Amino acid sequence: MGSPVAAAAAFLFLFCALSLLPNFAFCMTRHYKFNIVSLNVTRLCHTKSIISVNGRFPGPRLIAREGDRVVVKVVNHVANNVSFHWHGVRQLRSGWFDGPAYITQCPIQTGQTYTYNFTITGQRGTLLWHAHISWLRATLYGPLIILPKRNESYPFKKPYKEVPILFGEWWNADPEAVIAQALQTGAGPNVSDAYTINGLPGPLYNCSSKDTFKLNVKPGKTYMLRLINAAMNDELFFSIANHTLTIVEADAVYIKPFKTDVVLITPGQTTNVLLQTKPYYPNAYFLMTARPYFTGLGTFDNSTVAGILKYEHPPNQYSNTKKKLFKPTLPPVNATAFVANFTKKFRSLGNAKFPAKVPQKVDKRFLFTVGLGSNPCPNNTTCQGPNGSKFSAAVNNISFALPTTALLQSYFFGKASGVYTTDFPTNPLNPFNYTGTPPNNTMVSNGTRAVMLPFNASVELVLQGTSILGAESHPLHLHGYNFFIVGQGFGNYDSTNDPANFNLVDPVERNTAGVPSGGWLALRFLADNPGVWFMHCHFDVHTSWGLRMAWIVLDGSQPNQKLPPPPSDLPQC
Repeated sequence: MGSPVAAAAAFLFLFCALSLLPNFAFCMTRHYKFNIVSLNVTRLCHTKSIISVNGRFPGPRLIAREGDRVVVKVVNHVANNVSFHWHGVRQLRSGWFDGPAYITQCPIQTGQTYTYNFTITGQRGTLLWHAHISWLRATLYGPLIILPKRNESYPFKKPYKEVPILFGEWWNADPEAVIAQALQTGAGPNVSDAYTINGLPGPLYNCSSKDTFKLNVKPGKTYMLRLINAAMNDELFFSIANHTLTIVEADAVYIKPFKTDVVLITPGQTTNVLLQTKPYYPNAYFLMTARPYFTGLGTFDNSTVAGILKYEHPPNQYSNTKKKLFKPTLPPVNATAFVANFTKKFRSLGNAKFPAKVPQKVDKRFLFTVGLGSNPCPNNTTCQGPNGSKFSAAVNNISFALPTTALLQSYFFGKASGVYTTDFPTNPLNPFNYTGTPPNNTMVSNGTRAVMLPFNASVELVLQGTSILGAESHPLHLHGYNFFIVGQGFGNYDSTNDPANFNLVDPVERNTAGVPSGGWLALRFLADNPGVWFMHCHFDVHTSWGLRMAWIVLDGSQPNQKLPPPPSDLPQC
């Protein structure tokens, strides 16, 4: 019997060969190698050793076309365990390569190698890749750019040029030490020292003007900016002075285009925007800036990253004249009303070629609370969290404990005992006024509990934010799936009246979405991808505190509805 990889390759060839017939598309296998190595980097007059891919920060671009197979060989040359997630890739029947440590794989240990091998099916646009263990994604991240199939075009005018814009977060300290200290003391972690655009903090920070991203443009052209928020713990507002942006895509799904001066983007989200440059040379520089949106009670990095939009001037003109510098206006840090209005503008393109396949009927309904909480301080220690406890975070008041072996392996080989249980509650066990005055008892329970879903079940999930230890937005990311955002609102979800206002025609389809601060989000998806799929807040501090859980989607009855066996080089714990 042939190997699973050979079988997958044969299937892919057949799939590509068949797809040759109608539209002469063709697929290819794209090979990448990730050498995980240390790299000395200086920012803000501070030099430190970081973990990098191939000695680059941010990491290299992965580029593929819809339908291509992507093969990434990871070789770990550093002391830390690593694993990689291809954020937003559906991973249809390829869950072994999804990447979250202790969920779909054991991490890749020092000196070890693992080859990620997946096909990009029915997706095109901007995604990202990043490490998915502890806080290593602070420096291990990069763009994942999926071009349309050959001879297929964008549903908008082809841009003159495409530019990835990655937002990141920089600590002068080692982020691993930052989160380790926080988990030990129970306090909130030390905040970052700067935000970055393509790894550069820009001129608004001390000792940083030389490290500024510059976007050189020509007048009268359309540029597509592939915005990626790879920051660790912060949603960001972004704007370019004196320029309007047209949003055309979100999380690698085309949307009905709309214009805006300000973009909000949560960690894990991607947004493609069209920038139409001025028809003439303006004899000015324009700052492009990003700063956080935050409504919680804790501390946060309240600083601003800036890059410069610079027009290439015509020969022999303006070369010696002084240029004006224009700065954009960003909303206030806690502009929740702006955020709600902005997110409601996103609608799926929903045409014949790119339909919005929203589940119209629902087989399984869930209500999950998402928010902060606390754990008791261990005996004979002092803790710096709320009222002498330790900060925690939870879904339905369960703070998810990562197992010491991978869930997917345990599930696949029928060895769940002692690793996980499948009794995750479908609704809050102790209902309360979620967005009102919080209860006195903020303690969470801890465990490794999952939800089991039958194959092809149609799921409606309402994510309800809580006000416990402060109401704030939580960008929830679901692995292995896109979901449709059919409703959102403030206050407590009303299961009697709110569904009447659901959009079941053209809701936006995403893989990451902010649960509104003091509000709720209603999602629908079809459980058509067997495996174990992580769902978590994309603020890494909240994930570390336990705001995470897992869905187990069972195999279907047909051979193409079952998860294949693991690859032979799957890392062991």
